[in-house]
Amino acid sequence: MFDEKQLWKERLGRTVKELSRYLRYIFNGHIVIVMVFLLGTAAFYYQEWIKTLPDDFPAAAVIAIILALLVTYSPIYTFFSEADKIFLLPLEDRLLNYFRRSMAASFFVHAYLLVMGLGVLLPLYAAVNDGNFKVFLPFLLFLLTLKLINLLIRWKIQYYIETSVHILDTCVRYAVNAVFLYFLFSGASPIFMLAAGVLLILLYLFFTMKSRDKGLKWEYLIDQEERRITSFYRLANMFTDVPKLKDRVKRRKWLDWLLSGIPFKQDATFKNLYIRTFLRSGDYFGLFIRLTFIGAGAIYLISYGMGQILLVPLFMYLTGFQLLPLWNHHQDKLWVKLYPVKGDIQEKSFKQLLTGILYVQALLLSLAVLANGGWLASLLAFTVGILFAYVYTHFYIQKRLAGSRA
Repeated sequence: MFDEKQLWKERLGRTVKELSRYLRYIFNGHIVIVMVFLLGTAAFYYQEWIKTLPDDFPAAAVIAIILALLVTYSPIYTFFSEADKIFLLPLEDRLLNYFRRSMAASFFVHAYLLVMGLGVLLPLYAAVNDGNFKVFLPFLLFLLTLKLINLLIRWKIQYYIETSVHILDTCVRYAVNAVFLYFLFSGASPIFMLAAGVLLILLYLFFTMKSRDKGLKWEYLIDQEERRITSFYRLANMFTDVPKLKDRVKRRKWLDWLLSGIPFKQDATFKNLYIRTFLRSGDYFGLFIRLTFIGAGAIYLISYGMGQILLVPLFMYLTGFQLLPLWNHHQDKLWVKLYPVKGDIQEKSFKQLLTGILYVQALLLSLAVLANGGWLASLLAFTVGILFAYVYTHFYIQKRLAGSRA
């Protein structure tokens, strides 16, 4: 006999077990130390920035714009898989409580994000409102109510398969959420907030009525669930091997000039392979670009010279550490082991590539130091970055490469 409650427990337990398995690798000792340092640095400069705010700073508008993103983003975790199109589709009418549990689980996950977001932004509100932190709980209750309504609307929108409907829904909900939150944080009359809240309720009632004769879009729900788990696997793959992650290859023709200088020689076999893998496969290249931009932005915003210089090797470490899976990217491919090249060529080629990537990043980050810290600090940051790249690739990762090869 079909038991939807038991099915929900099994799906939830399996997902939690899978996530916790990889989270242990993501939040290892090295990453935790770096994250604590980054969060501490960000908190310090955030607090210092708040002290410089004028009394007429538009805190309500800034908070509303940011929190509206968290409120509007409302995915619903169903834990569906590809096989459910066959085995669960005939039981759709008996899954009402299953979907309610999905809504509840999704709500608690988003509630945690809202608590974190409000906790980060409340000092900004207090800075222009005479240090008033007593409003945290009332604001949180309003945010949670707003999130619940958004989740309900989002569930009804999933009965539509048209992309235009999903985009329009997101834009409209974001606009209404932002207006509601602006009225809330600016201390406007409750009538204005009530009007925005009523508009959201009317949206829910409208889509409830329109979706009454529509069937659940199982393929869409399964596709969204697979996208979310694939994104997590892609993140986890930066720290450990994830067998379930499918390789994605993206042709980047505009980067072919980086490959033109590689000679067609036997000792350049792995050099060619690793460079092409870095540029085209997985998310290695995108990871490098994102961390470089984030690092440059953080360095530019920091006015303390030594803090800028310390951030250069810190972001280089994050990049180098998360590019290490590139070493094992082809370990399960038999044809790689058939290359008629010497055994040390592979390791040498990988180290050369990783060193070159870190050298480029050191240059780019030192330019960010130059934009805000002067040429002397920039030169020192570049020197520290070059030294770190050499030590990291020739000494620090040696044990890990040897262990993987064994």
